[in-house]
Amino acid sequence: MSGHVSPVSLYVTIFLSLMVLTAVTVFAAFINLGQFNFLVAMLIATFKASLVIWYFMHVKYASRLTKLTVATGLFFLAILLSFMMLDYGSKAFTEMPPFLR
Repeated sequence: MSGHVSPVSLYVTIFLSLMVLTAVTVFAAFINLGQFNFLVAMLIATFKASLVIWYFMHVKYASRLTKLTVATGLFFLAILLSFMMLDYGSKAFTEMPPFLR
């Protein structure tokens, strides 16, 4: 298999970036951002996931078909999450009976 061989320094840099982003995630968890707590956490998680997919899973150096497969998977994940949030947002939540608490 004659794939692209990345230097070790690149992997160390990506690993250190992931560790810094993990520390940023923990730090952000202790800051009250109101409604933006979830948004900040998801943005950091999305960036970390993209680093892992792009470099550790070697999608950056893969063929167009592999990139299309990854993009298609992410597209359908977005559709499923959108439907889930649509269903969750349409529910009328009532208070639980006292015997179930």
